[in-house]
Amino acid sequence: MEALQSLMQGFAILLTFDKLSLMVIGILAGILVGVLPGLGGPNGVAILLPLTFGMDPTSAIVFLSCIYWGALFGGAITSILFNIPGEAWSVATTFDGHPMAQNGQAAEALTAAFTASFFGSLVAVLLITFLAPSIASFALKFGPPEFFAVYFLTFCTFVGLGKEPKHKVIVALVVGLLFGGIGMDTVSGELRMTFGFVELLKGVDFLVAVIGLFGISEILLTIEQKLAFHGKEARIRLSTVWRTWLSLPRYWATLLRSSAIGCWLGVTPGGAIAASFMSYNVAKQFSKNKDSFGKGQIEGVLAPETAAHAAGTAALLPMLALGIPGSGTAAVLLGGLLVWGLQPGPLLFVEHKEFVWGLIASMYLGNLVGLVIVLATVPLFAAVLRVPFTIIAPMIIAFCAIGAYAVENSLFDVWVMLVFGIVGYVFKKLDYPLAPMTLALVLGDRAEDAFRQTMVGSYGDVTVLFKSPLSGTIMLIGLLLLFWGPLASGASRLFGRGRPASEPRPVE
Repeated sequence: MEALQSLMQGFAILLTFDKLSLMVIGILAGILVGVLPGLGGPNGVAILLPLTFGMDPTSAIVFLSCIYWGALFGGAITSILFNIPGEAWSVATTFDGHPMAQNGQAAEALTAAFTASFFGSLVAVLLITFLAPSIASFALKFGPPEFFAVYFLTFCTFVGLGKEPKHKVIVALVVGLLFGGIGMDTVSGELRMTFGFVELLKGVDFLVAVIGLFGISEILLTIEQKLAFHGKEARIRLSTVWRTWLSLPRYWATLLRSSAIGCWLGVTPGGAIAASFMSYNVAKQFSKNKDSFGKGQIEGVLAPETAAHAAGTAALLPMLALGIPGSGTAAVLLGGLLVWGLQPGPLLFVEHKEFVWGLIASMYLGNLVGLVIVLATVPLFAAVLRVPFTIIAPMIIAFCAIGAYAVENSLFDVWVMLVFGIVGYVFKKLDYPLAPMTLALVLGDRAEDAFRQTMVGSYGDVTVLFKSPLSGTIMLIGLLLLFWGPLASGASRLFGRGRPASEPRPVE
């Protein structure tokens, strides 16, 4: 009851003309940031952070958090329309979102993505509102073993639950881990696979690799197949939005399950990227239409978008309650709080109650305003598909190059993007999945750091991963999913043999 009263006070603080105006401006800026490959939520918030130094803390955090919500919404736009993830967590959205757009269902895919994003964020905000103290104490239990267990579980979902051949999934994971190992070893300081290029000391930037793997490779395949976007199929009406909404209740289990995965990985924190991939694979495993995944299944859009937004929102909880940022954007916001003279932690809820509840109220209202804005522009986004391919292809290539260059303002990254474009093209031609590769590329170095820190702390004792109840449980679940196929088939044969066959009645 106290939480509801505090929340109402937060809405009273927020519902003023200047703060609502900042909210709309922030969401529009965030959508632009999310659409542009290479920028992303953390970079967008960091770039615009100096604009808030003259504001009061509540107005500043509302503006910056709305940039974040807008970026979360905007990342799905280019993923669905052009197969170019605007955000790192939007990679899983491309698997079914882009096929839906190619099938003339761009409006349905965008509407589903935006609505799922809102639902996931709403569940996470409710979690923050009512369970902040207990969830914050749970997040303190995560150390290197628990972090490695979460990454291990994410990898195992791809191998065990994926429909692709297991050997191809493993090869893709190994290639992704190999690319993820490029650069300076964070433990020993040694250089690995830099081949004399100073630019590779920092490793391969994930966004640059993703732009090449999905954007450039898609253009190469389309040019080879002489395909084009079909304008007639892209013409939609706002009635499509309502029709899509009416179909969403049948996927309530997917939405709730993905929200739970996202909140868990956001608070722990495992991250929105891991949440989106894990949720996609879990949704595929539980779906009645497993074979349609990757061909334009709406569940393949709902699951990753719901989980990514739930994780991105839930990541703010440990930042506020403990001063531990759960994501890159949360880290930037943490820096902003310190600049404004606010110290994140348990005392923040007591000493600056109006600020905290104003921020939580902005999460509710900001996501609602963001949903209205992006849904109102669905016809505009879908109309892009009516542009002839001969015109749009050079624009997409230039778009990708600008996005890759903007990551580090480096021309070298543009060449890296082209290399990964060729790699993605080869993988698609040989029918190797790109999802496991991109997952290993982004989480490989984190998993390695967590594992090596665990080994250093335990003096090389691998069993420490199973000694903690939390990490041990996660590791056992990962192993179960890794060998799910053989275990399931073995169990079916075992129980099948146990049933005595019914004997035919003799004919008289």
